[in-house]
Amino acid sequence: MYTFKKEERLCNKKLIDTLFHNGSSFLCYPFKASWLFVDGPQQFPVQILFSVSKKRFKRAMDRNLIKRRMREAYRLNKQQHLYDLLNSNEKKIVLSLGYIGKEITASDFIEKKMLKLLSQLGAELTK
Repeated sequence: MYTFKKEERLCNKKLIDTLFHNGSSFLCYPFKASWLFVDGPQQFPVQILFSVSKKRFKRAMDRNLIKRRMREAYRLNKQQHLYDLLNSNEKKIVLSLGYIGKEITASDFIEKKMLKLLSQLGAELTK
């Protein structure tokens, strides 16, 4: 339930291109979420991509720290806020979360904002 496996990560370049060209997006500071409904076989209801700008955070150590915090916040909250909704509707999506903040924030702030983002995404998906 609280795992984050390799199959949940979005690695397919064609799917990533399709997501950024045809997907919907919204801002929930410090994140930008892009999502797209997909057809086809997926083991999990969501495949996700985390990104942090190299332009804003020059050091890989800082980018990795932010991505680690984002993954942890997502891993802890995905089941109750996203997976249950998608499984009940039998839908599958690909999702990209980009960090657009200007500074490195604390884990509790990122988790609080991740909860807000997941609830906002749930509202977008049910429209």
